[in-house]
Amino acid sequence: MSRKIIIEKYKDNTHYSVHVIDSFGQQHHVGYFAELDKFSQSIIEDEAENIWSNEVKCEPTLLEKAIKNCIDIDISNGKEPILD
Repeated sequence: MSRKIIIEKYKDNTHYSVHVIDSFGQQHHVGYFAELDKFSQSIIEDEAENIWSNEVKCEPTLLEKAIKNCIDIDISNGKEPILD
Protein backbone atom coordinates (compact mmCIF):
# COMPACT_ATOMS: atom_id res chain seq x y z
CA MET A 1 0.00 0.00 0.00
CA SER A 2 1.21 3.51 -0.60
CA ARG A 3 1.49 6.31 1.90
CA LYS A 4 -0.92 9.21 1.46
CA ILE A 5 -2.12 12.43 2.99
CA ILE A 6 -5.86 13.00 2.48
CA ILE A 7 -7.28 16.49 2.94
CA GLU A 8 -11.07 16.79 2.70
CA LYS A 9 -13.56 19.59 3.28
CA TYR A 10 -15.43 19.26 6.57
CA LYS A 11 -18.20 21.11 8.46
CA ASP A 12 -20.02 23.10 5.79
CA ASN A 13 -16.76 23.63 3.88
CA THR A 14 -15.29 25.85 6.58
CA HIS A 15 -12.67 23.39 7.87
CA TYR A 16 -10.42 20.68 6.48
CA SER A 17 -10.14 17.19 7.90
CA VAL A 18 -6.70 15.63 7.46
CA HIS A 19 -5.91 11.90 7.48
CA VAL A 20 -2.61 10.13 6.89
CA ILE A 21 -2.50 6.60 5.48
CA ASP A 22 0.54 4.48 6.31
CA SER A 23 2.08 1.68 4.26
CA PHE A 24 -0.15 -0.90 5.98
CA GLY A 25 -3.29 0.94 4.80
CA GLN A 26 -4.16 2.12 8.30
CA GLN A 27 -5.77 5.55 8.52
CA HIS A 28 -4.63 8.08 11.15
CA HIS A 29 -6.59 11.28 11.81
CA VAL A 30 -4.24 14.26 12.13
CA GLY A 31 -6.83 16.91 12.93
CA TYR A 32 -9.11 19.67 11.68
CA PHE A 33 -7.74 22.86 10.18
CA ALA A 34 -9.60 26.11 9.48
CA GLU A 35 -7.22 27.02 6.68
CA LEU A 36 -4.28 25.44 4.90
CA ASP A 37 -1.56 28.02 5.29
CA LYS A 38 2.18 27.33 5.48
CA PHE A 39 2.00 26.82 9.25
CA SER A 40 -0.73 24.16 9.10
CA GLN A 41 0.94 22.48 6.11
CA SER A 42 4.16 22.14 8.10
CA ILE A 43 2.19 20.61 11.01
CA ILE A 44 0.56 18.12 8.62
CA GLU A 45 3.91 17.20 7.06
CA ASP A 46 5.56 16.76 10.49
CA GLU A 47 2.69 14.55 11.72
CA ALA A 48 2.81 12.46 8.52
CA GLU A 49 6.57 11.97 8.86
CA ASN A 50 6.11 10.98 12.52
CA ILE A 51 3.41 8.45 11.64
CA TRP A 52 5.39 7.01 8.75
CA SER A 53 8.62 6.71 10.75
CA ASN A 54 6.84 4.82 13.57
CA GLU A 55 4.59 2.50 11.56
CA VAL A 56 3.31 -0.60 13.31
CA LYS A 57 0.75 -2.96 11.89
CA CYS A 58 -2.21 -3.11 14.27
CA GLU A 59 -3.40 -6.59 15.05
CA PRO A 60 -7.17 -7.15 14.97
CA THR A 61 -8.84 -7.22 18.37
CA LEU A 62 -10.66 -10.28 19.68
CA LEU A 63 -14.01 -8.64 18.89
CA GLU A 64 -12.94 -7.88 15.29
CA LYS A 65 -11.84 -11.50 14.84
CA ALA A 66 -15.18 -12.76 16.23
CA ILE A 67 -17.18 -10.51 13.88
CA LYS A 68 -15.11 -11.65 10.89
CA ASN A 69 -15.64 -15.27 11.92
CA CYS A 70 -19.43 -14.74 12.05
CA ILE A 71 -19.39 -13.13 8.61
CA ASP A 72 -17.34 -16.02 7.20
CA ILE A 73 -19.81 -18.54 8.69
CA ASP A 74 -22.75 -16.69 7.08
CA ILE A 75 -21.01 -16.65 3.71
CA SER A 76 -20.11 -20.33 3.90
CA ASN A 77 -23.76 -21.16 4.71
CA GLY A 78 -24.92 -19.21 1.66
CA LYS A 79 -26.41 -16.32 3.65
CA GLU A 80 -25.93 -12.63 2.94
CA PRO A 81 -24.13 -11.15 5.97
CA ILE A 82 -26.11 -8.35 7.62
CA LEU A 83 -23.73 -5.71 8.95
CA ASP A 84 -26.24 -3.45 10.72
